[in-house]
Amino acid sequence: MTKTKRNTRKILIDTAIDLIWQAGYSSVSVDEICKNADVRKGSFYHFFPSKVDLAVAAMDKAFQEFRPIMDEAFSSNRPPLERFEKLANDGLESQKMVAEQYGRVCGCPFVTLGAEMAPQDETIRLKTDEIINHHKQYYEQALIDLVQEGSLPADTDVKTKANKIHSFIMGQLVMARIQNSLEPLGNELITGMFRMIGAKEKVAA
Repeated sequence: MTKTKRNTRKILIDTAIDLIWQAGYSSVSVDEICKNADVRKGSFYHFFPSKVDLAVAAMDKAFQEFRPIMDEAFSSNRPPLERFEKLANDGLESQKMVAEQYGRVCGCPFVTLGAEMAPQDETIRLKTDEIINHHKQYYEQALIDLVQEGSLPADTDVKTKANKIHSFIMGQLVMARIQNSLEPLGNELITGMFRMIGAKEKVAA
């Protein structure tokens, strides 16, 4: 019984990620989620009191799946500037796979859902903010390491710079979704990040 319940919950979460990522939160109904998941509506409400609760669970799962990519990219064993370059390259590859799966560029699920629903639902706003803050912590540490190695001035405001970098990355992801193009996530993203950091883009040998 426990295994069945756990699988049903996972199916609902995975289905929600697929549908919300493609169409947006408001465009997807509980009935549509249940139909695509092949789950009865009563079972849906057994696991999730509302669509908001399912959306938050979906955000959690998507973040936990992406977290190892962030951990690897921002490993302390990697030079600080290369961490940002690694993030951009990994992100581009991830978006390519998603585009092949869904037939279009989808951008970031956190940004898509947060931008749509944060003004309307405090629970989703708080979850989006929590995920954003996790991402910015990686950027801040890399910037701190750049300061410590002498690549950035000692008085660099790493928190403000991390905020700007994150906003730029999110903006590029939004543009990629709007334009249905991966171009904003290629060299344009790396060049922009390096410009904000205050470093020149690494030139390949």
